[in-house]
Amino acid sequence: MRGSFSGFEGTLNLNGADPQSSSATLTISTASIDTANADRDGHLRSPDFLDVEAHPSISFVGTGVKAGDDENSYVLSGDITIHGTTKPIDVEVSFEGIAKDPFGNTRAGFEGTATISRKEFGISFNAPLDSGGVLVGDKIKIQLDISAIKSA
Repeated sequence: MRGSFSGFEGTLNLNGADPQSSSATLTISTASIDTANADRDGHLRSPDFLDVEAHPSISFVGTGVKAGDDENSYVLSGDITIHGTTKPIDVEVSFEGIAKDPFGNTRAGFEGTATISRKEFGISFNAPLDSGGVLVGDKIKIQLDISAIKSA
């Protein structure tokens, strides 16, 4: 199952000459989860999963950047807080380029991926299936598509 969050804000401080000195922060509204199914989204907002009343946001604070395997790839390390629990995470990031948009803004594009265990964040709800196994997997793949606008 795929889903996305529509409510978020973040800051990137990029240093092209020294990418390792760059930094990032991100805050995501947990209530903005959207999987294109209202019933499922309601369950994901409940205490079984994101518990949006008690935990209205997911946050990420970058702690370091290092060069990746390829010329335009990096590993962004940081602390992610989900469901009131903070854990370190590494996000593999690829730099996709810089361009002017039709409105005159300078944009930098990035893609990123990471995988987390939802159980490590205290989200352990599950239900057995009649065919064996369980309804919800533990591993969550995070995919980021970032279009950052240069501030004035």
